[in-house]
Amino acid sequence: MNTSNHSTHQITHSAYSFLPKEYWNLLLIFILSLLIVSCASAPRFTKERYAEPKVNSSKPVSNSPNGKATSYKGIASYYGNDFHGKKTANGEMFDMHGLTAAHRSFPFGTKVRVTNTDNGKSCIVRVNDRGPFKLERIMDLSMGAAEMLDMMKSGTANVALEVLEWGE
Repeated sequence: MNTSNHSTHQITHSAYSFLPKEYWNLLLIFILSLLIVSCASAPRFTKERYAEPKVNSSKPVSNSPNGKATSYKGIASYYGNDFHGKKTANGEMFDMHGLTAAHRSFPFGTKVRVTNTDNGKSCIVRVNDRGPFKLERIMDLSMGAAEMLDMMKSGTANVALEVLEWGE
């Protein structure tokens, strides 16, 4: 019986002997490090990294009857395939064919008329996400909105934003 135990031990040991014990320890540390790193959150937007233009919806603005700024101009971009079906910042699933948008500080649910100032085309979008990530842009639009504004080829467009209804 001693002989069979000894031969079983040799078979088990030989199955793992292609690497020295020190390498197994390094491999284990590497795998554990990967597991720990993969658990870390990767936010899509952080205030510390991007200086955001604040929209103070409670501060009175002289050209607005309700005391809130309602018109903005800048560059918009769009996003689609990479985020389709994933959660937006407000928790709903992103539909790249819908008429939604990402803004750095507009409250979720804010309805905005976006007009492509180069061709006059416009559409109304609802803010449901945070962004854009590039400081020179004022809004990221869904692909559906970008198609309506005829900005698919260029990827960006000069736009005018008109807030129609502030969200919560």
